Amino acid sequence: MADPSTYRPAPGAIPTSPGVYRFRDAHGRVIYVGKAKSLRPRLSSYFQDLAGLHPRTATMVTTAASVEWTVVGTEVEALQLEYSWIKEFDPRFNVKYRDDKSYPELAVTLNEEYPRVQVMRGAHKKGVRYFGPYGHAWAIRETVDLLLRVFPVRTCSNGVFKRAGQVGRPCLLGYIGKCAAPCVGKVSADEHRALAEDFCDFMAGRTGNYLRRLEEQMQEAAAELEYEKAARLRDDIGALKRAMERNAIVLADATDADLLAVAEDELEAAVQIFHVRGGRVRGQRGWVTDKVEDVDTAGLVEHALQQLYGGGESVPREVLVPALPDQVEPVREWLSGLRGSQVDLRIPQRGDKKDLMATVQRNAQQALALHKTKRASDLTTRSRALQEIADALELDSVPLRIECYDISHLQGEDVVASMVVFEDGLARKSEYRRFQIRGFEGQDDVRSMHEVISRRFRRYLQEREQTGEWAVPEEGDPDTATGGARDEDGRPKRFAYPPQLLVVDGGQPQVAAAKRALDELGIDDVALCGLAKRLEEVWLPGEDDPVVLPRSSEGLYLLQRVRDEAHRFAISYQRNKRSKRLTAGELDSVPGLGETRRRALLKHFGSLKKLRAATVDELCEVPGIGRRTAQTVAEVLSSRTPAAPAVNTATGEIIEDGAEQAAEPVAAAPQTAPSQETP
Repeated sequence: MADPSTYRPAPGAIPTSPGVYRFRDAHGRVIYVGKAKSLRPRLSSYFQDLAGLHPRTATMVTTAASVEWTVVGTEVEALQLEYSWIKEFDPRFNVKYRDDKSYPELAVTLNEEYPRVQVMRGAHKKGVRYFGPYGHAWAIRETVDLLLRVFPVRTCSNGVFKRAGQVGRPCLLGYIGKCAAPCVGKVSADEHRALAEDFCDFMAGRTGNYLRRLEEQMQEAAAELEYEKAARLRDDIGALKRAMERNAIVLADATDADLLAVAEDELEAAVQIFHVRGGRVRGQRGWVTDKVEDVDTAGLVEHALQQLYGGGESVPREVLVPALPDQVEPVREWLSGLRGSQVDLRIPQRGDKKDLMATVQRNAQQALALHKTKRASDLTTRSRALQEIADALELDSVPLRIECYDISHLQGEDVVASMVVFEDGLARKSEYRRFQIRGFEGQDDVRSMHEVISRRFRRYLQEREQTGEWAVPEEGDPDTATGGARDEDGRPKRFAYPPQLLVVDGGQPQVAAAKRALDELGIDDVALCGLAKRLEEVWLPGEDDPVVLPRSSEGLYLLQRVRDEAHRFAISYQRNKRSKRLTAGELDSVPGLGETRRRALLKHFGSLKKLRAATVDELCEVPGIGRRTAQTVAEVLSSRTPAAPAVNTATGEIIEDGAEQAAEPVAAAPQTAPSQETP
């Protein structure tokens, strides 16, 4: 018996998306397939105390040796994929559905004189055309009900059909136009079969002709002022379009294809392949590889095709990829030679195949994220990365604490900076900090970097003095110290703990600016480097040539993660500031007036126009507004020139009051961040 804790995934590594999971035993055989609306809580439920599990579930998790999952878009897709894999792997711990009772299909009995549309289960019969499977029988009935408006095919049983012919009166569907009533001779057998074949063509995906024909008929009816007929045709078109909303996991019955997707960053790439046979996903495979050479997506696709099919994998009729290789014709000829017939190598542009490709792409991205999580959490790998950094930068010891800084702005507006902290190779988000650049206006990344480094280490010197270590802070510093408070580890909070390595996002100019800031403060015990994004080269202060780490280096991978995290944190703060600035109203500039009291003022007076005309005494009537706050509000609003009234361009009417209230948005509450401190 295996211990489930030996193969339990890290909780943060499991996605919260819908998906399908598979448990495998020590020999790699699939022993259980399941689906979930959210994979994380479902998989976590299997790894609780064995005494709390159902005996069969406990036996399954102790028999298994690994678990894997596939992300999909919706619960219905998860149901379809679970069905396909239960049929494919026949897992021993899954419930066996005799006659496929939970997976009904839409069937058209073309083997009968008067074909019938119905829900069928179980083994397929000769001469019957099947579509599906569907997740629920009601889903089939809804689809059929929509299509019967346009394709009035028989849906009744043989007994009802025979009895209607005997009495010469059709059933209700025949009277309301949802059946062509072949039972009473309204259409001939050939005409009814043509309707059934059109129905099958539409369900198989050949929809364009019918929609165009109905649209032309609708336009003709409207032109001839037959508006009731045009409205009926409009409704028919809407019904067809709703029925066309197909599941991305199940394609046309004859579809044999491999779908390949790639997720990549500067150092690694994840490849995912879905094997579709007979219209269903029959298998999935993937791998993560180091990008040991400078290769783009097209090159990665070409290498993946060589690895996939060069080992003898059967080649389907279609191979769908996110980007075509640079030399596409030789690759297409090679694949055709392996298959023995023409292979269609292309990028899906629309329809179900494009939707399924998006699902494959999501799985590739999730696989890359999972690989990064495992790589970052491995102690041996982190230790090797830190040692490689120390060796490359010629440091006296490994940098156990790394701080990285990045500048973000939008065309010189809302200039901000970020500081992220990694300790022992892992992010320490509680010590992230955000800065507003306030020493100057405009766009100057070098000057901004100098200001941020100066402010951070000026605070470091101040807090060293606060905690009893000698330091001389610079007079006139706009930042204020926070005292000797300590965090949960007993260390001084915020800026009193120095880094062993300071990383800036940029090249020589940014490194020189950071070095100048450190020299001005007399700090000489902090190592400094910059990581330039273009070629991933490491710049040291005073050096004319960069340090180039191997692309497969764990040290370069760690520096990249630190730099990318600083960039993410900076740009999220900058976007938040920009959003608040764009949605700010006149009341946002009133000192001491928070969101709650702004809303109370607008609710009480109904509009900004009435609020602007209110007296101090009237303002004091609002709950929570004191006289001093009312005087401040009145002064701020009276000092501003009211905006010109809005005008309805269609009627020339001046929009007042209610519209003005809508035009006075209240800034949204700031997003929760690891720290709200802005030094």
